[in-house]
Amino acid sequence: MSANGITARDNGVFEVNGQVTFQSVPQFLALTDKWLQGGTGKVTIDMHGVTLADSAGLALLIEWLQLARSAKREIVITNMPDQMRDLIRVNGLTQVFGINHGQD
Repeated sequence: MSANGITARDNGVFEVNGQVTFQSVPQFLALTDKWLQGGTGKVTIDMHGVTLADSAGLALLIEWLQLARSAKREIVITNMPDQMRDLIRVNGLTQVFGINHGQD
């Protein structure tokens, strides 16, 4: 099982690992400054290491979008797990996240 966390990669890419659930969202939110502060370019959140996601994880993504917008930073979310895409569709947020017909 992967540890929950965010790993910085090159070129503004941050890899999210582990479970993004009600229990772990506060931990991920506390790490937000790690990628949001100290830059002006695009931020890419790579979710290929996410092993489990729930509605709290969706709320976290929405919070990240709002925080990035407030900081005048572009945020791109890649490799979103199917669970997260399903939650986005069920909640009518496909346009917010730019998801069309099963693609992210």
